[in-house]
Amino acid sequence: MLKAVIFDMDGVLIDSEPDHLRIHEKMLESLGIEPSSIDHSKYVGVTTNYKWSDIKSKYDLSYSVQELVDINRNNYFKYITSEDAIVEAISGVDKLVKNIHNDRLKLAVASSSPINVIETVAKCIGLEKYFDVLVSGDYVKRSKPNPDIFLYAAEKLEINPENCLVVEDSHNGSIAAKRAGMKCVGYKNINSANQDISSADLIIDSFNKVQLEELKKLFVE
Repeated sequence: MLKAVIFDMDGVLIDSEPDHLRIHEKMLESLGIEPSSIDHSKYVGVTTNYKWSDIKSKYDLSYSVQELVDINRNNYFKYITSEDAIVEAISGVDKLVKNIHNDRLKLAVASSSPINVIETVAKCIGLEKYFDVLVSGDYVKRSKPNPDIFLYAAEKLEINPENCLVVEDSHNGSIAAKRAGMKCVGYKNINSANQDISSADLIIDSFNKVQLEELKKLFVE
């Protein structure tokens, strides 16, 4: 039985991947790295720490991983809190969140982003009051595609993993959801670098087409 829905944030609640990519590429250029030499798609859904650990090892950067993470995160947070930032919910996802809440199901955000970004985004799109729990990838040891973040969210919601549904847009995230023993809805976001979300139980291309009853049917044996 469906008892909780856990949403990823980037590419699911907000269409932020183009902004992340732009900021990431500027940072690579400042480090003397040609942005086109890196496959950005494989870093969609993972933590900033995982991304920069991988890049540092490949390019033998003099900065520490923590320094790289801090620079990247500060740049993005500065952007989303600026007057130029456009932080809007993806069409239809706000209505789905509210319908889930009205049905008395538990709700969480489980994102690889830092908690200050998650809190800021939830407030900007007017959905902060609907989520019972906000979880950052910083709270667990292993990044997606490991299941840690979703298991942690389920623990905080006090809901068994088999009663949880995850909404993801990334290859890493959808695999993490299935490894956690949860059902998964894969959202095909055209800005998320053509992710392979074939492991999801249901694949959608618009939240406007999704009905809560359809999600509940995923839990009927």
